[in-house]
Amino acid sequence: MVKDISLAEVKDYIGHEVGVSRWFTVDQSMIDTFADATLDHQFIHTDPERARDETPFGGTIAHGFLTLSLLSAMNFDCAPRVREQTMGINFGFDKVRFMAPVKCGKRVRGHFTLKEARFRGAELLAINYAVSIEIEDERKPALTAEWITLIQFDAADRPEMA
Repeated sequence: MVKDISLAEVKDYIGHEVGVSRWFTVDQSMIDTFADATLDHQFIHTDPERARDETPFGGTIAHGFLTLSLLSAMNFDCAPRVREQTMGINFGFDKVRFMAPVKCGKRVRGHFTLKEARFRGAELLAINYAVSIEIEDERKPALTAEWITLIQFDAADRPEMA
């Protein structure tokens, strides 16, 4: 269940894991759709037979950027919602690392730890998450990253954060 918190409560979550998403299955249809959208049809993603025969993966794997893009859905699935938020903005990533390939058919889920929260002007709060995407039954995560999002709110709702 996604928590509903106030702007003033955000500081209480710094340093804590704030959510673990549900599992998402990365199937060939998802991989092919992503390949079409990004024009990246490298055989390791789109040709199951060739990927089975010519790679160490035993079949196709998801694009690293596909795995990264799933963070939006994973975040929406489990991260706390700030009541005063009027809009959320993706600000970017630091230190993105693709640690292990996601093989076709595997399930993945996101883990979110709130690293930092600081105001940027009168109506924006920058949230820095340490994120990882776990691959079911695998030792290494698919990726790790620091993700920065901006939460917009009405300046009249801004609390003092110690």
